[in-house]
Amino acid sequence: MADEGIRADWATKDFYAELGVKKDATSDEIKKAYRKLARANHPDSNPGDTAKHEKFKKVAEAYDVIGDAEKRKKYDEVRSLYAGGGFGFPSGGGGTAGGRGYNFEDLFGDRGQTGGGGFGDMFGDLFGGGGFGRRQTRPRPTKGADVESTATIGFAEALEGVTISLRLSSDAPCPDCHGTGGKPGTKPRVCPECEGAGYITQSVGGAFSMNETCPRCGGRQLIYDEPCPTCHGSGRGLSSRTIQARIPAGVKDGQRIRLRGKGGAGENGGPAGDLYVTVRVTPHRVFGRKGDNLTIDVPVSFDEAALGAEIKIPTLTGSPVTLKIPAGTPNGRTFRVRGKGARKSDGTMGDLLATVDVQVPAVLDPAAKAAVEAYREATAHKPLRSKLFDEARS
Repeated sequence: MADEGIRADWATKDFYAELGVKKDATSDEIKKAYRKLARANHPDSNPGDTAKHEKFKKVAEAYDVIGDAEKRKKYDEVRSLYAGGGFGFPSGGGGTAGGRGYNFEDLFGDRGQTGGGGFGDMFGDLFGGGGFGRRQTRPRPTKGADVESTATIGFAEALEGVTISLRLSSDAPCPDCHGTGGKPGTKPRVCPECEGAGYITQSVGGAFSMNETCPRCGGRQLIYDEPCPTCHGSGRGLSSRTIQARIPAGVKDGQRIRLRGKGGAGENGGPAGDLYVTVRVTPHRVFGRKGDNLTIDVPVSFDEAALGAEIKIPTLTGSPVTLKIPAGTPNGRTFRVRGKGARKSDGTMGDLLATVDVQVPAVLDPAAKAAVEAYREATAHKPLRSKLFDEARS
């Protein structure tokens, strides 16, 4: 249950008596009593019985206070002050003090000569900063909306990290009413639907209820009789801005990055929302990526694969490296070049995986053709497919 300021009329209500329990009752005893009364008086079980409907509301109100340990403590302190006449309370709950007219709202409200007030401020810490709920008119801070965006970066930028500029359009407080929803120059009043709480309690069947944002004030706690003509009372508008966003090294294609506090502005002093950036990485014409490793297909001639060779291959960010191809290397074999891959999250580097792609020439000049024919004659007594036929027959 959400915390709320205790209303002025609560000081004269005995919630323990409403639930039929003693003041020193345990939380389990209070819960048991509430459930029993709630079932007996629930509107769904007693259609048309206004007396039981009212009893259900009173039982729910009582349990909302003394069923919550923190609220119960505050309630007990107020009742103790009220019953003893402390701070000028009339002892025993009468409506006058010392023969003078007595008004709870004047005592706990904010109508003092300085505009703030009296015991309302004195009890601010006790009741969550707004005096009693009926006089609580400070809108709650609300976190700003989260914003989604997409950024496209290059292959090398994804590996090394990059700072990019993002143009964002996001929900923001209306520039004319500054998020209040009211016509500039007009004054608000406490929402009568939720009595300034910002939410209402709805029954969900049985002995249970839940809090929902007030549909009339939208959780702002205040309403204006004349809505802002610019935002039509919503309090929201659109803003465009450019921000600098740091994309970390090693980001992958399709990865979603969260940038805290870069989303929509908050309301009533609330924090800004977050920005979620989905990163798209353009492919490279030579290099690929496999986790923290880079990949490359290396063309190798038949003689290099058969006789062995040392060849130069490129790296993405540095000088070429020498790759030693052993004699008899088959097509598709992969070699690992340490430390020439993508940067890992711990700052170390992955590897470069070089895969051999043996090339077959489409056209041979006479000398090359003669050499290949001589090779064929020299190896004719070693047919390659004899084993294939043996395994097929078996």
